[in-house]
Amino acid sequence: MSLLTVTDLYAGYGPSEVLHGISLEVDAGEVVVMLGANGAGKTTTMHAISGLIARRGTVELDGRPLGRRPEQVVGSGISLVPQGRGTLGQLSVVDNLRVGAALRKDSAEVASDIRRWCEVFPVLGRRSHQLAGSLSGGEQQMLAVARALMSRPRLLLCDEPSLGLAPIVVQELFATLAEINRTDGTALLVVEQNAELAMDLADRVYLLDVGTIAATGTPETFRADDAVRSVYLGY
Repeated sequence: MSLLTVTDLYAGYGPSEVLHGISLEVDAGEVVVMLGANGAGKTTTMHAISGLIARRGTVELDGRPLGRRPEQVVGSGISLVPQGRGTLGQLSVVDNLRVGAALRKDSAEVASDIRRWCEVFPVLGRRSHQLAGSLSGGEQQMLAVARALMSRPRLLLCDEPSLGLAPIVVQELFATLAEINRTDGTALLVVEQNAELAMDLADRVYLLDVGTIAATGTPETFRADDAVRSVYLGY
């Protein structure tokens, strides 16, 4: 049984429907990447799964219906790193991390996880009492990832994690995501414009085109497809 199963998902904003019956799966411990042009529906998919917008269709976690409110989704074991980072700029780094653990009751373990992520991302440890809004873009993205991990999710949704970051920061961030997947078994569903980098991380790939799934397969399959390579991979 898949960890996440999405079937015939429809969603949009107001009267504008963006997703037109997409279906996808993420297995436990798997890394799945969604590729597609701007406007294809990638972020809308993330928002619909996360409960940030209304949806139609079926979304299941471990074969059970997933709640439709964000707190229900987080409580079930799914956490989102939103596009544009979304850190709480007027709160300190450590308070942002505490917000990520808001649904947890195990205060000692929460404190332990704060220490852990400040070790994984050392800059967060050095700046733990600094306002999040004063961090650089790369530092804020690290904080956004760490905050999402504070809920101890089984599935981490990452929406354009490389957006606006320097190449060296992107490489470090993706290496950390790969390590978290390996060591913790956290499944990843990643939306990413840097297709080649994302496919280095992926077990499977979905290609979205105008709100529908146009293709799915392994990274090797996509790299071997001349049409996909020229349009989505740039070579």
